[in-house]
Amino acid sequence: MACSSQTETKTSKGCCTPSAERAETPPIGSQIAVASEMPPGVRERMVPLAGGTFLMGTDYVDSFPDDGEGPVRPVIIEPFLMDRYPVTNHLFQRFIDATGYKTEAEIFGWSFVFWSHIPQSRFASLVEDTVAAAPWWCKVPGAKWNSPEGPGSNLNGRGDHPVVHVSWNDAQAYCQWSGQRLPTEAEWEYAARGGLEQKLYPWGDKLRPDGLHRCNIWQGEFPRLDTGDDGYAGTCPVDAFPPNGFGLYSITGNAWEWCADWFSTDYHCTAGRDNPVGPPTGSTKVMKGGSFLCHKSYCNRYRVAARSSNTPDSSSSNSGFRCCR
Repeated sequence: MACSSQTETKTSKGCCTPSAERAETPPIGSQIAVASEMPPGVRERMVPLAGGTFLMGTDYVDSFPDDGEGPVRPVIIEPFLMDRYPVTNHLFQRFIDATGYKTEAEIFGWSFVFWSHIPQSRFASLVEDTVAAAPWWCKVPGAKWNSPEGPGSNLNGRGDHPVVHVSWNDAQAYCQWSGQRLPTEAEWEYAARGGLEQKLYPWGDKLRPDGLHRCNIWQGEFPRLDTGDDGYAGTCPVDAFPPNGFGLYSITGNAWEWCADWFSTDYHCTAGRDNPVGPPTGSTKVMKGGSFLCHKSYCNRYRVAARSSNTPDSSSSNSGFRCCR
């Protein structure tokens, strides 16, 4: 299947972050000691959030029924700390330097890269390694967090961009080192809303208030042309756009963020509403926030109530994370 510019149905999640469907995963984080305290500088990048009751989910008419975004329900959240920014390449480098950790993309030898970001000189060799439901995703040997487009690429000028090509398991290993944890989906959505109630975005209901871009998503015709009208055609610095009402940056667009919960479309309908977590088991983990590849024509999952998921060992050039405590 060639890396083509076909479109897909709006209900598919392959457009968001493709599933690796890898063989049995080794014990990825087993070599990382659990930190008794946070490394220097990590606590300083966190924001204290008061918690309380908020309305989670949405009954938005243009949502994805198969994603289980609704119903709207009151949820109680205890106070917690949230990273002001997604984990950046600079910070992930500190983790790697301190632990010698190898990500799953490195162990398995490949990760998914969006087709237009692959150098033309290497593109032809990858035409057989694509995702059937979303052929703009190419399986690129050598793609990893510090070589985001594969061999020959690097992080020059991208130290303050969100780290990508990290799986849920990789994020967990980072948390062991940093003395943090991944947010629950409820915590993430509470934080992303920034104190606003039932708004589509962290800043309100208009995607571009006063005509201004407020996040890094796709402009143009997906997947053929990203005009980069927001200033970027890939990831961007984590502070490139204004923060939400809680002082959190890059909470929408740029890179998907892993959550702690197993994904379910209906578990939350009957689960408790006091600091809820996902089901006890599952096959995929929740992802929130959307990425630079999201576009209203097929994947408007950059709304705060929107949700997606992927297998814990999957990685791609638009998936990252931030942490809580």
